Amino acid sequence: MACMALGKDYARQDCSMARALEVVGERWTMLIIRDALYGVRRFSDFLARLDIPRAVLSQRLQSLVESGLLEKAGHEYVITEMGKELWPVVHTLARWGERHFDDCGPARLYFHAGCGARLAIDGTCPECACPVPPEEVELRPGPGGYVRDDPVSLALREPHRLLEPIQT
Repeated sequence: MACMALGKDYARQDCSMARALEVVGERWTMLIIRDALYGVRRFSDFLARLDIPRAVLSQRLQSLVESGLLEKAGHEYVITEMGKELWPVVHTLARWGERHFDDCGPARLYFHAGCGARLAIDGTCPECACPVPPEEVELRPGPGGYVRDDPVSLALREPHRLLEPIQT
């Protein structure tokens, strides 16, 4: 019996979710988007943080640039407005994961920088009753254990606004 490779697209689907998954559905892609929102910009920092094969990272970054989610600025990859729109998806998926798969609690917590309230699962501020854009989100260490000790992960153990470049 011959082994058939899985296709790379959802050409037979007539659904906007399928078309979105063509862009963000490959392994590592959402973690790259997450880290870009966290302020990771350099290839070497993505590489150290994710333990991703170099060739795969290069391909994923190129694909994200071609899709308009990241733009290349010199030696850095900067998330675009289109990429920032994925913040609610990243936040909700992270909160869902912490509820169902984090025995020690979340490694990171998300707060509205304007008032200090922890964001609700849907990304809104329970105090201000409004959605919080990524520019107004502060990332803080949570009670969960830290496994990684690369320079980016160490930097993320300090309170940090989303989108601000990580200094390693």
